[in-house]
Amino acid sequence: MSERATTTRAEIGVIGGSGFYQLLTDTEQVRIDTPYGEPSDAVSVGAIAGRRVAFVPRHGRDHRIPPHRINYRANLWALRSLGVRQILAPCAVGALRRDLPPGTVVVPDQLVDRTSGRVQTFYDVGAVHVPFADPYCEEGRTAVLKAAAAARCEVRDGGTMVVVEGPRFSTRAESQWFAAAGWSLVNMTGHPETVLARELALCYTSVALVTDLDAGIDARESVDQKSVFSVFAQNTERMRSLVLGAVELLPEHQDCRCSAALDGLQLPLQLP
Repeated sequence: MSERATTTRAEIGVIGGSGFYQLLTDTEQVRIDTPYGEPSDAVSVGAIAGRRVAFVPRHGRDHRIPPHRINYRANLWALRSLGVRQILAPCAVGALRRDLPPGTVVVPDQLVDRTSGRVQTFYDVGAVHVPFADPYCEEGRTAVLKAAAAARCEVRDGGTMVVVEGPRFSTRAESQWFAAAGWSLVNMTGHPETVLARELALCYTSVALVTDLDAGIDARESVDQKSVFSVFAQNTERMRSLVLGAVELLPEHQDCRCSAALDGLQLPLQLP
């Protein structure tokens, strides 16, 4: 594997979460400078079924970056600068419903932001208000669901993911509050990653693996890091296969509302 500043291009991006630190084996490692600093790690670029794919481990390959310190803007900017226009984002989540036991894969369709203090926009000047009513790409979601069906992998279609600041886990009262609101999943990294993708007119699809029942859902249970990592490790190959299958089914050209998110807006910066 080589590591250099390069003109390498990719059309699809994958951002790996906790426990998902590698997607391909035969890759070029690319270091990219962005106006927002360095991405979480070098970007791995390779091919899947003739599609060029760029992979970045969200927390770094050694999981050194906690969720509230991830340079989300640099990660998204780096991927777009390589030519990426569609992103798949596997992640670990806690479940807020008993019918979503550990090991369940969910393709969420809604998001609630409960983070605080994170930079969540590229547009610090000017009036740039992107549509965000539906945070995830419908074409991307469809590709994941079709890949799951082809692989006979059970996947839940839809659900609301609430994103908390972290790095601590929720209290029982917080979990009960989230569940009472009707939300399905809890996570620490899904925001601002999702909205930053939209601000760059990128398609973004979350693929969530349930690693635990959140603390307030079952009085006998509580969440700890060791068990979360253990469940993800047991399901890493299944998640990898699902992502690889979805890559093959993503449309070759953007033809969805995500790609039109910036239409008619006066941008205060030049996009890569």
